[in-house]
Amino acid sequence: MKHSNVALFVPHNGCPHACTFCNQRQITGQSYQPTPDDVVNAVQTAIESLGEKTKNAEIAFFGGSFTAIDRDYMKSLLEAASPFVKSGVFSGIRISTRPDAIDDEVLKILRDYGVTSIELGAQSMSAKVLEMNRRGHTPEDVVKAAGLIRENGFSLGLQMMTGLYGSSPETDVETALKLAELHPDTMRIYPTVVLKGTELYELYEKGKYRPETLEEAVPLCAELLSIFEKKGISVIRLGLHDSDSLRENMAAGAYHPAFRELCESEIMYANALEALKNAGINSGTADFCVSPGSVSRFIGQKRSNLEKLRKLGITAVVHQDCSLSKYEVKAAFQLP
Repeated sequence: MKHSNVALFVPHNGCPHACTFCNQRQITGQSYQPTPDDVVNAVQTAIESLGEKTKNAEIAFFGGSFTAIDRDYMKSLLEAASPFVKSGVFSGIRISTRPDAIDDEVLKILRDYGVTSIELGAQSMSAKVLEMNRRGHTPEDVVKAAGLIRENGFSLGLQMMTGLYGSSPETDVETALKLAELHPDTMRIYPTVVLKGTELYELYEKGKYRPETLEEAVPLCAELLSIFEKKGISVIRLGLHDSDSLRENMAAGAYHPAFRELCESEIMYANALEALKNAGINSGTADFCVSPGSVSRFIGQKRSNLEKLRKLGITAVVHQDCSLSKYEVKAAFQLP
């Protein structure tokens, strides 16, 4: 079932650090701090529009370091959301926070108010990269916090970024492998985007930081997506949410409003090449079989995969096969 939530942003509230890449006002387009009344109003609006579907949805607090904000303010937001969970209208409450803002005390508070899912902004598992980007926590903090979350019965979500200052594709793959070892239930992968008004923007302007390009990020994130999905870890977000504010304030970086689709098409193309190799097909017309839900993934945006195959001398004819899995591709010579 598709992951869904009623998202409420608590922008840059509670975070004791100014990370090189961070300007949450520009990411979310929001600087207003929500009140308990805002929570109730947002949830009631969702109930009116979603109806019975809310039973599979979460009330989510994103945009800051939720467990590091003023404790009374945090509790007031949870108190507003909690009745909707305890009555069964919503499935739970999801919060995002820093790895160094998790301990047994705060986990008890979260559990008492009906929080079910906790996401940690790990971003990288390289101590050097974390330090260069002024994250203020260590890889060990991520491991410790993830362990506490799982031990206390919460669903664990982890977030990582690619193309950070001081990072490399190899570092990012290593981060993904280390995060997968923590057995999260969900993952979010965000290619780094340079926003105006950040330290990263200053480094970029001075030529001290070269942002990851879209052409570099797509194959890398396709590889990361495969790593997590092969381990049964659901990637619930790949790429930043599209917004007018983000578009207006983005200076550089790997951004596309349909970034996940690009990555999934990249996986399909790689699997198509492997299928051709296994079938001994080097040129000509080939029949490709994919699952019904993956036809558009195989074709690619603006028929990009078909065009790449054409340049290799392959004319692709696509067929649906319900027996195939999401990314599986089979190829055969087209019979006369």
